[in-house]
Amino acid sequence: MALLKVKFNQKKRVKLAQGLWLMNWFSVFAGILVFSMGLFLKIELRKRSEVMDNSESHFVPNSLILMGILSCAFNGFAGKICYDSLDPAKFIKWKPLLKPYLALCFLFNILLFLVALICFLMRGSLESTLAQGLKNGMKFYRDTDTPGRCFMKKTIDMLQIEFKCCGNNGFKDWFEIQWISNRYLDFSSKEVKDRIKSNVDGRYLVDGVPFSCCNPSSPRPCIQYQVTNNSAHYSYDYQTEELNLWRRGCREALLHYYSSMMSSMGVVVLLVWLFEMSVMVGLRLLHTSLESIANPEDPECESEGWILENSLKDTFKSALENLKKIGKFNQVEADGEGAGEEGGKTPAITTVS
Repeated sequence: MALLKVKFNQKKRVKLAQGLWLMNWFSVFAGILVFSMGLFLKIELRKRSEVMDNSESHFVPNSLILMGILSCAFNGFAGKICYDSLDPAKFIKWKPLLKPYLALCFLFNILLFLVALICFLMRGSLESTLAQGLKNGMKFYRDTDTPGRCFMKKTIDMLQIEFKCCGNNGFKDWFEIQWISNRYLDFSSKEVKDRIKSNVDGRYLVDGVPFSCCNPSSPRPCIQYQVTNNSAHYSYDYQTEELNLWRRGCREALLHYYSSMMSSMGVVVLLVWLFEMSVMVGLRLLHTSLESIANPEDPECESEGWILENSLKDTFKSALENLKKIGKFNQVEADGEGAGEEGGKTPAITTVS
């Protein structure tokens, strides 16, 4: 028994073709939307590529861009088929192409669904990319005179101001690196010498943070140096008082920003996928209803359309049997080649004198 069998007359077939033509053009605009989302995400990621460790995060926008282009191409082609199906003479030229086209549509919808899932599942990869990238970026913060790194200070400062964050995981990350350039240190000063000598690597480490970590909403002037020294500031307790620095790390802030963006895009792609699936089902019904017309010379006669010619169970069994036949055929060919090779061998003759 066929799956989702529907009876059609000429009026219903015409309405289905017209509706599918309109839906396909809506799908073209949906494809443009998916393409635009991918392009927007790619631009947003490139803006902060200096604080990202690798290019794995660009897999999502590249996939969205590709799916958007394929959606426009597939649905534009389907719209032409639906328009020509209104005229039986024009539909004949598309008839042999419909089955392969529907198979491609099915594969396209599988890929589209996988891209939607990837939008939700890329958080882990993005987190490791940001963690390592921010760590490296903070190390180069002081290298304002080094070619290729001279803009890193501005990048980090603007990032911390825009996303209201400080450091990689928090403001204490700045205590572990020398973020002040040597050109601004007075090496004749005893304090500077002592700090450098006290460090194994010979770095100038302080319990301070860049100005961009300061929260401008705080009523107190920013305490960015000697953050952990209670005696250095009046009426200040490092352990209990709410610091006037951003508490959140930039990795968490950026991860939340990009994850929210990707999740929203994933929802949109899922909706587009559902719409594409309905278009594919409608196109299959139109294809089978036109193929099953008993008398092609009488376009007004009734016909039947279906999704699958047999039930889902029977179709699955048939697919398995076809796969088994292909496997047996390959095995027979391999056995035949082996027998041919053995037959071609000249048997060894031993003579006993």
